[in-house]
Amino acid sequence: MPESLLSIKNVFAGYGPIEALKGVSLDVHGGEIVTLIGANGAGKSSTLMCVSGLLRARKGAVHFDGADITGFKPHTIVEEGLAQVPEGRKIFPRLTVLENLELGAYLRRDKQAIKTDLEKMYHLFPILGERRKQLGGTLSGGEQQMLAIGRALMSRPKMLLMDEPSMGVAPILTAKIFATIRDLNKEGMTILLVEQNAHLALKIAHRGYVIETGVIVLEDKAESLLNDPRVKEAYLGDDD
Repeated sequence: MPESLLSIKNVFAGYGPIEALKGVSLDVHGGEIVTLIGANGAGKSSTLMCVSGLLRARKGAVHFDGADITGFKPHTIVEEGLAQVPEGRKIFPRLTVLENLELGAYLRRDKQAIKTDLEKMYHLFPILGERRKQLGGTLSGGEQQMLAIGRALMSRPKMLLMDEPSMGVAPILTAKIFATIRDLNKEGMTILLVEQNAHLALKIAHRGYVIETGVIVLEDKAESLLNDPRVKEAYLGDDD
């Protein structure tokens, strides 16, 4: 098994007196899509926030690319090569598509390479190229999700953290976004994917973890989890 690019070890974290994560451990190897599935409030987003520095771990450690990044500030973690596509997209509605994308590269100084990467984003998501001068807030939910992914990619990350990319997105655009996630992975991008739609996530992932009330309760190959009766009953419903 290759060495982990991301390793979360026995992490506890929470909000005030509420313990959101109770000893979470998971690993993501270079070149993988790993998905974290679970019900609302199970701790999926809190796990990503601990990795990206938005939530401080009270106990445990987060290692990325051989370095201990526990307690690092979010901008330092971006510099290390981790970029998050946040839940709810969090694009800047009063900035143009182009300005949103440029903000993804705010730590970079290689102006010519930034221009090249902008063209790559327009190739990846042609609708963004067509609407580069349009305000982000006027885009549809799916288009904003594409913009959020593009913005994260503009930092040239080694790994993407994706939080609920299908939320509030029309099914036809969800299919396009998930096809893009798969394509990015084929090109070498490592991805940790949090997704409410467990069926969609497990279809494109290599491995998966199931989290319940802040505890990892299952870990397996994605294909095995798709066929696991416990996962089917709790998360897949009739979505076969």
